[in-house]
Amino acid sequence: MEYGYIKTATASFDIQVAGVSANVENMLRLMEQARRQQVELLVFPELCVTGYSCGDLFLTRRLLNRALEGVKRLAAGTAGSNCLVAVGAPLCHNQRLYNCAVFLQNGEIRGIVPKSYIPGYKEFYEKRWFASGKQIQAEEEMGAPFGTHVMMQLGSDVRVAAEICEDLWVSDSPSIRHCLNGADLIVNLSASNETVLKRAYRQDLVKMQSAKCMCGYIYASSGEGESTTDLVFSGHCIIAENGSVKAESYREKEGLLTALIDVQKLQNDRMKMNSENEAVDMSGYVRVQLQRDSFGHLPAQVDAYPFVPAALDKRLERCREIMELQADGLYERLKKTGLKKTVIGISGGLDSTLALLVTLEAYRKLRRPAEDIIAITMPGFGTSARTKTNSDRLMELCGVTARTVSITEACRQHMRDIGHPEDVYDVTYENIQARERTQILMDVANQEGGLVIGTGDLSEAALGWCTYNGDHMSMYGVNISIPKTLVKYLVSAYGEMHPELEAVLDSICETVISPELLPLSADGQISQSTEETLGKYDLHDFILYHFIRNGFARDKIAALARIAFPQVSPPVIDKTAETFFRRFFSQQFKRSCMPDGPKVGSVSLSPRGDWRMPSDASAADYL
Repeated sequence: MEYGYIKTATASFDIQVAGVSANVENMLRLMEQARRQQVELLVFPELCVTGYSCGDLFLTRRLLNRALEGVKRLAAGTAGSNCLVAVGAPLCHNQRLYNCAVFLQNGEIRGIVPKSYIPGYKEFYEKRWFASGKQIQAEEEMGAPFGTHVMMQLGSDVRVAAEICEDLWVSDSPSIRHCLNGADLIVNLSASNETVLKRAYRQDLVKMQSAKCMCGYIYASSGEGESTTDLVFSGHCIIAENGSVKAESYREKEGLLTALIDVQKLQNDRMKMNSENEAVDMSGYVRVQLQRDSFGHLPAQVDAYPFVPAALDKRLERCREIMELQADGLYERLKKTGLKKTVIGISGGLDSTLALLVTLEAYRKLRRPAEDIIAITMPGFGTSARTKTNSDRLMELCGVTARTVSITEACRQHMRDIGHPEDVYDVTYENIQARERTQILMDVANQEGGLVIGTGDLSEAALGWCTYNGDHMSMYGVNISIPKTLVKYLVSAYGEMHPELEAVLDSICETVISPELLPLSADGQISQSTEETLGKYDLHDFILYHFIRNGFARDKIAALARIAFPQVSPPVIDKTAETFFRRFFSQQFKRSCMPDGPKVGSVSLSPRGDWRMPSDASAADYL
């Protein structure tokens, strides 16, 4: 099954300057190695057939003839293989010499792309030997299209284009035009010499170009073997995907650098980020249709927690930044409404805890006392001693105005009023409590001239795990773009940053996730577990991320989940995915009218922003 991944590679070897035969032998050996590793796109350095630093030897007929013979040998070496190989060679076209990227596949030369920008400054003298191919869109040479508007198409939907070394370093890089015309992958055959600090600059350049073009960028630079008369070459190779370096090698003498690139993800990003749709000019391009093997590549490792910051050394810094964004949104809302007080329900759970901490940060920014935060615990039929104790301790340590309002008698009265038996523990029984709590918060806000802070998170919004017009409703939802896995991470990190709160925050993090709407067990323990009903939030957040952020199909998400969660059985993953999609579609009506709240990360379900979906959309094709 094809999941949208392509296996790419760069190749490094000990180049012999003007030693075409030796270079070709080394390249053939690496091509065979790539074939065994099921590489689908292999990129060699600039002018690797002859070596980049040949100087005036480029103007000798012997070297050019040997280079042409070498390219033909390499083409023959691809016979029987659908791996697309890009090699660098000096080739003549219409009595001019060009620095070229030559695409080879299945025994043939499939396309030739000349370098557009020829450097002639400082240590570079290429203009002495090579012409610019910038004005040649698509002509013919050696039975293949020749020009800067030549693109390879692997299979039905993977498009590959080329630029060469200096082309990347100029303001009008050909890769920009290539990607506007549908290229998914850019190969760069380079011979970038090394100077102090150039490695970091080069890496940034490749990363940003891949991000700017929303493409995969495969950069192969020549290394050991190039002439050291005046320059040193490091063999710096980089494979990047939309701003992220997937693999990198530096000063490696020989071998392949491989990485999977998710072309499907790149294409989904382009469809969403459509600012340049009107700028596309399809004229002049030749697309060479090529065969592609279906290896069904999948990554060996997949991040199980895509919402959670991965860099441990920057953990607190990232958490601080996220909470500052949340607090900034609330700060602006309070400043612009002129309201001095906020009202928040405290349950002793993760969400209300994070909402309170964010509100504290907003009040610090406003330079207002914590006493203006009115925190209310509303114990009901399922409130445990642990969560009540944690709530009271948290409010005390935060210095807010704490209140306790029991909802049990009000809920019993309401059940009598509508004729609902107290011992029938159905959805009505649960929602009566949720709506009673929201009524209390709203009414206290009216009394105090305050703003009700919503505590619900992104995961609950995705699954509709909230009571319509109950905890679903507030006046500003500070957690609405924070998924459950990140909520726990932030609360834990806040405890590290504020030691006086660490013990109570750790206790909250260790408490079972529950709405506490059903009566306690005989021994006074929480009898209702959200994750026993819905499935683990780890999995739900994983599915949410890849569905909303990347637009992946359910089968691909499940395949990735099996890698990310090897301890979870495939049937459990499938059941959780079914629950996610069924609830995601059926509960859209709650998201369609959810309150304002700040967008923090790349995934948001705001009906006014990132996610617009009809409430009656069918889930049939997703189940």
